Amino acid sequence: MKKYNSLFIQILLTGIFLLPEIILAQAATGCLESLECESSWVNLSTTDRAAVFDFAEEYKDFIHQARTELSFVAEAVSFAEANGFEVFTSANQIIPGEKLYEVNRDRTISLFVIGQEDLQEGFHVIGAHIDSPRLDLKGRPLYQDSEFALFQTNFHGGIKYHQWTNLPLALMGRIDKKDGTSINLSIGLELDEPIFMIPELSPHVDRGRGAQRLDDFIGPEDLDPIVGHIPDQVAGGEVVEQVLAYLGQQYGISRADLVSAELALVPAARPRDMGFDRGLIAAYGQDDRLAAYTAIRALADVDNPEKTTMAYLVDNEEVGNRNNTGARSEYFADLLSRLLYAELGADYREPMLRRAMRNTRFVSVDVNPGINPMNPGAWEIGNAPKLGYGVNIKLYGQGNNANSEFIAWTRRLLDDAGVPWQTSTYKVGSAGGGTIGGEFSSQNIEVIDFGVPLLSIHTPYAVSSKIDVFNLYRAATAFYQFEQFED
Repeated sequence: MKKYNSLFIQILLTGIFLLPEIILAQAATGCLESLECESSWVNLSTTDRAAVFDFAEEYKDFIHQARTELSFVAEAVSFAEANGFEVFTSANQIIPGEKLYEVNRDRTISLFVIGQEDLQEGFHVIGAHIDSPRLDLKGRPLYQDSEFALFQTNFHGGIKYHQWTNLPLALMGRIDKKDGTSINLSIGLELDEPIFMIPELSPHVDRGRGAQRLDDFIGPEDLDPIVGHIPDQVAGGEVVEQVLAYLGQQYGISRADLVSAELALVPAARPRDMGFDRGLIAAYGQDDRLAAYTAIRALADVDNPEKTTMAYLVDNEEVGNRNNTGARSEYFADLLSRLLYAELGADYREPMLRRAMRNTRFVSVDVNPGINPMNPGAWEIGNAPKLGYGVNIKLYGQGNNANSEFIAWTRRLLDDAGVPWQTSTYKVGSAGGGTIGGEFSSQNIEVIDFGVPLLSIHTPYAVSSKIDVFNLYRAATAFYQFEQFED
């Protein structure tokens, strides 16, 4: 992947707090009541608009390929190495300004820039997840019905089942064989590749089902895509045998190898501009690869920060932060302890890790639903986020907020950087969502939840505003480039 030498780098060379004047002017105190604020698009200069649109093109190119956690990590490694990051291996790398990265089991990645302060003084971390709702293959997925070969699936994350029918799907992931070899698959993203699809009934033959509830109409066991149609000429005309023969010839894998596979079906459509003005992005997986991308883009622009800064990108948030690649894992504490040991050597003690965690500021970034013009009543409007109005500070209530002093610190950071912001609070008792933030707050780390609003979250094609994506990048850069406030 190319090294990014766009307009944004030029802007940052003149100082992050000298970003376009119109953005600074309209965000002086944040957006306290969305109905009384102006969209970030208002009065945007031609130069500033070009910067926003250029950033959006780079973002779309990245997430087109990065559709699963495996593919995101692969793309992020290419990005990191193109931007001067090296694999973390030794104590010799713990010097201010050094850019490092580490991959955990091919499914999470951490990028960090060593700061001027000792590591015990804490880190500035932006955390996000890189998994998205999708369909996974079961352990023994391949079967035949009505002379079609199909895959049996399970779902990952919260989805509405009917939204996944009659949709072009790509198959992505890896197959691990008993001999220790792995085969990476990506089928369906390119125009010359086949796609897969869960067929829906025609209106000509489903009139008797029209009175059913939507959740009874299509259930989780109905999400089986067609993967083959031509009978095998040799093996008794079985379509499944033709599919198995193809997999063996093309990839050298057998039916048994599918047991140790990690294969996902994801929407195959490319990210596209939306609307006559092209101000919106429609794309699969913006929850939460939007946040993950802006975090690494901002970190690539950081040079010699005061505190060691990190983008910490994890798996399995959509299913409860599980496994050794999710946010509940001890991997984060393990990584910090190894960094401290690299810095201190034999002088390292466990209380030093605890001090570093206590001094760490952690921004948990995850998208959230914005006001939808088809159903604005899903929100209490006065506490609802709007597309185009900046990043969200999430205020959940019920003991789930950041403490007030950290919220105030964050407000000052955003205002000083001229980043437009708004607040987001769900309707009480009728809506909600989670992030990775709680897993780190429980480790005595100061955590706040950010987001940007999307339309159609957890659907195959979510919608973001280009200027919100850009402003989240600016917020991440300000956080990474933080310098201690003067009294």
